[in-house]
Amino acid sequence: MSEGTSLVLESSENCTDLSQDEIGTIEETPEETILSRQTSVNLVPFIGQRFVSQEAAYEFYCSFAKQCGFSIRRHRTRGKDGVGRGVTRRDFTCHRGGYPQVKPSDDGKMQRNRKSSRCGCQAYLRIVKKSDFDVPEWRVTGFSNVHNHELLKSNEVRLLPAYCTISPDDKSRICMFAKAGMSVRQMLRLMELEKGIKVGCLPFTEMDVRNLLQSFRNVERDNDAIDLIAMCKRLKDENPNFKYEFKIDSNNRLEHIAWSYSSSVQSYESFGDAVVFDTTHRVDAYDMLLGIWLGVDNHGMTCFFGCTLLRDENMQSFSWALKAFMGFMKGKSPQTILTDHNMWLKEAIAVEMPETKHAFCIWHILSKLSDWFSVLLGSHYDEWKADFLQLYNLELMEDFEEGWRQMIDKYRLHTNKHIISLHSLRMFWALPFLRRYFFAGLTSTSQSESINAFIQRFLSAQSQLDHFVEQVADIVDFNDRVGLKQKMQRKAQKVCLKTGSPVESHAATVLTPYALSKLQDELVLAPQYASFLVDEGCFQVRHHTQTDGGCKVFWVPCQAHITCSCHLFEFSGTLCRHVLRVMSTNNCFHIPDQYLPTRWRGGGLSSVNQFRGVTTRDQPERMQFLESMVSTLIMESIETEERLDVACEQMSVALSRIKALPRPPAHGVNDITYSYSSDSLILPEVEDTDGIIHGFANPHDSIALGKLKERRARDVVDVTRKRRQFPGPLCGQYVHDPSDCSIMAGDNLGGDGLGYL
Repeated sequence: MSEGTSLVLESSENCTDLSQDEIGTIEETPEETILSRQTSVNLVPFIGQRFVSQEAAYEFYCSFAKQCGFSIRRHRTRGKDGVGRGVTRRDFTCHRGGYPQVKPSDDGKMQRNRKSSRCGCQAYLRIVKKSDFDVPEWRVTGFSNVHNHELLKSNEVRLLPAYCTISPDDKSRICMFAKAGMSVRQMLRLMELEKGIKVGCLPFTEMDVRNLLQSFRNVERDNDAIDLIAMCKRLKDENPNFKYEFKIDSNNRLEHIAWSYSSSVQSYESFGDAVVFDTTHRVDAYDMLLGIWLGVDNHGMTCFFGCTLLRDENMQSFSWALKAFMGFMKGKSPQTILTDHNMWLKEAIAVEMPETKHAFCIWHILSKLSDWFSVLLGSHYDEWKADFLQLYNLELMEDFEEGWRQMIDKYRLHTNKHIISLHSLRMFWALPFLRRYFFAGLTSTSQSESINAFIQRFLSAQSQLDHFVEQVADIVDFNDRVGLKQKMQRKAQKVCLKTGSPVESHAATVLTPYALSKLQDELVLAPQYASFLVDEGCFQVRHHTQTDGGCKVFWVPCQAHITCSCHLFEFSGTLCRHVLRVMSTNNCFHIPDQYLPTRWRGGGLSSVNQFRGVTTRDQPERMQFLESMVSTLIMESIETEERLDVACEQMSVALSRIKALPRPPAHGVNDITYSYSSDSLILPEVEDTDGIIHGFANPHDSIALGKLKERRARDVVDVTRKRRQFPGPLCGQYVHDPSDCSIMAGDNLGGDGLGYL
């Protein structure tokens, strides 16, 4: 049958009236011809063709349309007369048939509609219900394959929504991949390899997979919330130090929830003076805002304080989250808190934490500058941004105000709403207004990148909502273990003094390697500055290339009190180069104790007394402490033969005492065995970014620890498993570069691509 032919056959048994425009050309076809055609193998519809149901006719016409290069949709029905006959006629049309309807708005004006694919195509297939000998069947009575648009090629027609179908087997595999934490692009690539087809030739697209996953989540969202609360209750029963709080709305749905772990509460007691509350991400699967409280410890490593999921983003939600967090931390509020540029959060912090200095993270503001000013300033945008960053990094508020006025005049931004808003909020983001407050270095680029990498691990935790809490616990535990191992490595480092000054030697015995490196950066630059006594106890310090200006240092030796107008110590807890220069000029070789803050000193939170009197539910924490003790024992013992002999002797005694203790009943609650592979106790030689080589005193020495039998209890988190499950910005294997991965090559996947959120 040619494309230009339109054949319609109407039986007198059909009680529907057709106009001449609808039926087109009428031809009578002998019954025997119809039967012979129907028994032949022919995918082209023909007049008189019979089907047992509407669905069978639809599937047949759909197969024909796919071969031709278009898709179909159900169009018109006839026969719903209310006397029990039901539908007696059905029309299937091309997906581009008809015209889009223009919808008027409430005020009578025409709305601008989205672009439609409908262009009035006349291609159709009509079937009519017949009943021969009381056996119902559907017959083709009209067919036209004339299109007024271009038909798609075979590699294009499969992308039409009607043909982007996912089989039940593929759905189950996608669900399994999602629970394993794979990204959508990884799922598609793996299924292409399994099916042996070319890249991009699956019968469904990336968007189809994302929609499927979203439908799974929508169905199970309420159940997940119930399971989440049950999960938190179980964690609370296992460990009384676990903290959680939740709120149920009037529809008995989970509205907000927040939680924190015992190790997080302990970290907050020492390092909760400066906090980052990141609320820039959403868990789209559950339509909830993700908020994470983070900080930095004395080794410069990101530490986790708490987490929250909020249904709404408003002042009431943020107030609830802040109250819950304060409850976890025994009412102790941080000195400073960094957040994104959110006005609702700003108001909530002002109410719930009135004594806390609130600041906006500059990196979130910088990300918006391009949208705000790139079109407005055109080719001058890069120059303006450089001037803006220069103003941001100034030391004095007076210099900032003067520079801001000059910038506005230079670029004619007097009436720009974003400039006006930024200036009105300058006390929340400009460093000249923040330097008097302690932020523990959280405003630096390196800390921002470290925090962002940590948050990416949360976003790659893909599972049901209750499993999300479990996976967050695994991430925190894994981060603590990695941090503990790095701390043990740094304790074994041989500190390399950069200046050899007595001040540096003194600080090296007190500060952690991280804090010492910050002080060393200032010590190295201090000799480039000149100091002048301008008044009793007041010094003018400026760079040797400058003829005026500089910073003012006030020093009262009898009270061991020294301050600088740059406020670096108040801002980061590290003495600035100006102060160090004055101390060197005046023969001061010892840093007063108050300028070596406790939060930057060596030694950690762990101590033997910390774990005395704890219950058996705190086994993971005590095992973490035991592992650190074993690591320290090995590092200290390998220094000399005498130390090694003493360690072996004492360990033999301790092991004998442990074996003499009674064992718990078999298969009991406390029947827990822990084992750690020997390679987790080996600390390789490392090189820091500052150029200091760290390692063991005798790198050729080794300890034959043998291979420990791998025994894992259910209550112990397998570190190897976590490394695979939470790759963050890496590939599916731990410490694996995706650029070297044969499976991932060419996908150009980054940290944002991992996880199907």
